Amino acid sequence: MCDKIQNVDIHEDEWETVGSVLSWYFIHDGKEKVAKDIIEAIDEEKKLVKFKVTGGDILEEYKACSFTVHVESKGENNLVTWIAEYEKKNVNVPDPHTYMELLLNISKDIETHHLN
Repeated sequence: MCDKIQNVDIHEDEWETVGSVLSWYFIHDGKEKVAKDIIEAIDEEKKLVKFKVTGGDILEEYKACSFTVHVESKGENNLVTWIAEYEKKNVNVPDPHTYMELLLNISKDIETHHLN
């Protein structure tokens, strides 16, 4: 579905369960990286999932980081919104624009997969 994500390991619980711990292996800025997350919230009615980063490469630059994905359906169209909440380790750390770009590209790849 997406060549940017190489693998996802589920460490605790199941894929669609709050409290599940996942490790994402992905390509970011041409480098292999890993992020360990816990699913903090799932709202099926609102089509929303929130992931809190608990380990991995992202936390080398950020003290804290979480991502929320929300899908809003309007007829046959779906609008995907990603929200990043983060705290930098210092003022020299850039905002996570490249991670947001990665999430955008992953969303586009998933859309392409479903349209084919």
